[in-house]
Amino acid sequence: MLSSSLITRVLIIGSATLRSSAFTTKVKNSSKFIHTRRSVNFQHTFGVNLSQRVKSSTTSIMSTSNIIPGRPAWQQSMLRISDADKSLKFYTEVMGMTLIDSFDFPQWKFSLYFVTTLPEGTEYTLKPGTQAAHDYLWKYDGVTLELTHNHEMPEDFKGYHVGNQEKDGFGHVAFSCDDVYAATDELVKAGVSFKKKPDEGRMKGLAFAYDPDGYWVELVKRGCEPGTIKNKYNLSQTMLRVKDPKKSIAFYESLGMKVVNERHFDDFSLYFLSTNPPSPPSNKDEAQKYTMSLFNPILELTHNHGTENDETFQHFNGNENGRQGFGHVGFLVDDVYQACDGLRPMGYGFRKEPDGGNMKGLAFAYDPDGYSVEIIKRGGIEFFDERKD
Repeated sequence: MLSSSLITRVLIIGSATLRSSAFTTKVKNSSKFIHTRRSVNFQHTFGVNLSQRVKSSTTSIMSTSNIIPGRPAWQQSMLRISDADKSLKFYTEVMGMTLIDSFDFPQWKFSLYFVTTLPEGTEYTLKPGTQAAHDYLWKYDGVTLELTHNHEMPEDFKGYHVGNQEKDGFGHVAFSCDDVYAATDELVKAGVSFKKKPDEGRMKGLAFAYDPDGYWVELVKRGCEPGTIKNKYNLSQTMLRVKDPKKSIAFYESLGMKVVNERHFDDFSLYFLSTNPPSPPSNKDEAQKYTMSLFNPILELTHNHGTENDETFQHFNGNENGRQGFGHVGFLVDDVYQACDGLRPMGYGFRKEPDGGNMKGLAFAYDPDGYSVEIIKRGGIEFFDERKD
């Protein structure tokens, strides 16, 4: 059995970073379909033409929050995995990501793996698990998937909770590509299973694959001309459901994010947030195309209308007993203590204060929905992992 202390440690040691000297470049270079609500599984699944229901696509919610100290930047989304070899093969060999670092904790019986999409032609030369890779990771200005593998699981373990059931908050990760149909054919030949293929239902051109643990992996068509982004796939989204978008957007804006696009439908709305987006358009007609043309990932916040008015409503956050899968999102900052002081007046509390536990200088805040938000020092701290140097 996993002890509660081990589970806590699994949530207290993850994140990621990038140093230009660590690689050389050879070549320079919409909608969702399950949004659970209250006691009803609301699905705008395969039977709705979303393009006919869009009311607006603009960035009408402007930033009113002060950004906390320390240049906060979104840097990771954490998923628990049951088989490290299978998951690493899927995300690196199939989806084209790069394993840039890893952490082994034999004393706590778990390992962390950080994968990201590097620009096509990038040759990554550092060995994961070394101090050099750690240094690279904790200065990386992109977004990683942190894959957390617990070495020992209970005998009755039947897999992680992948989300998309009643009141679940986490929805999926997504990858962008030039041609969803061709990508689907290729992935099927590689043995990947699908929740939805692009020609199924009325939502044409949109697909959802399964990763080895059953997490949903959306395939979306890029908004730019084919070939503009050289990678076959680039990690492009993490989707979370939120109860009250005004509170959630203000929280993530305080962490340096900006709404670059929003889409409103009859029963739900989507808000797309990015860290340091390059010149987001103010023209609502260009916002969707711009969002789907970004190389770095966006945080997609999904709001089912009416939940903000229900005092009893709360999403599951992925860390409850029996529902563990998604773990947290993480942000790099220059000074964890100052950053936490900046978040504290918002009143959402902390799962771990910077001086809590035996790992000082690392914090987990709560966002308005109770999702864990890791606050990590840019440059890293001593994590007590077993190095591969």
